[in-house]
Amino acid sequence: MFLKNCWYVAGWSKDYGRDLKAETYLGERVVIYRTEDGDPVALENACPHRKLPLSEGRLIGDTVECGYHGLTFDCKGTCVAAPTQPGSVPRRAVVKSYPVVDRYRLLWIWMGDPELADPDKIFPIANFDHPDWGYTDGGVLDIDCNYLWVCDNLLDPSHVAWVHVTSFAGAGTDDEPLNVEKTDRGVVVSRWIYDRPPSPYYAKIVKFEGDCDRLQHYEMCIPGIGLNKSIYTPPGTGGPDKDPTDLTLINISYNFMTPINEDQTRYFWFQHRNTDPRNEELNTFMNDGARMAFEEDRAVLEHVHKGMKDPATPYIDLGLDAGAKQFRLMLSRLIEAEQTATRV
Repeated sequence: MFLKNCWYVAGWSKDYGRDLKAETYLGERVVIYRTEDGDPVALENACPHRKLPLSEGRLIGDTVECGYHGLTFDCKGTCVAAPTQPGSVPRRAVVKSYPVVDRYRLLWIWMGDPELADPDKIFPIANFDHPDWGYTDGGVLDIDCNYLWVCDNLLDPSHVAWVHVTSFAGAGTDDEPLNVEKTDRGVVVSRWIYDRPPSPYYAKIVKFEGDCDRLQHYEMCIPGIGLNKSIYTPPGTGGPDKDPTDLTLINISYNFMTPINEDQTRYFWFQHRNTDPRNEELNTFMNDGARMAFEEDRAVLEHVHKGMKDPATPYIDLGLDAGAKQFRLMLSRLIEAEQTATRV
């Protein structure tokens, strides 16, 4: 059960070139390559004759030749050659094509109706080209669990104290209440924490000494994009109605969950901050910390997936699950509406 009429991250743009790369998204097998001009192409990875993956064939110019009997397909999935019966291309020799777009160093793919694939609907990343903002290299991680468990995890600030003892030094549990807000693009779980020490991870990054006001902003957007914003600012300068000061640190962790299938998720991420745009040492420190944290998450979530897929006894929810439950409800309603429209 996936939402299809939306953009998912297919991969890092740099990882696709003049080779046929086999991928799976939302349970559908896809082959991706670039044309001689560098434009990305995504096709169903199965020749319509006997379903040999097209990724086992070869590129001829901008077309893909099947490695079984030479049926050849253009960038739109139309068969343009059938060598075993020259001049008589089978009318039904067509493969599905998927809209793909390069943006923000990422390759985005639309898995639903191509007629609805508007690039303006790609998730916006504010300040991406701003010269004063820096970003990390980011990464990718395959997790053997359903993508919704990763979404749940990214709407839960409290797990940091137990899961991320090594990477983030266990900072995350505070007695300030969490605010849960539904938006037009998803759900936000957030809280301001005032006049407290910064978390150990961020204490190495902030530009001031001593305590701070800080914001924990955990946002999950349709179809599975997590925006985790951390704001660290001197005491007395934080709060929902306060503007940033010259010393305010804003760091946004962008997390993109792309379902491979019901049991596997491909997780992409990078961090974006309003300081030190060309500090490679800081980039490495932040990227290494994030990767360590996501490996800690993976170790837990793969067990959660197994336990919840076939539970021996009923499970329970806690108060901290409120945001995740709201997001799942929103997403399920969109999926139901999409499937109803498809049936009609």
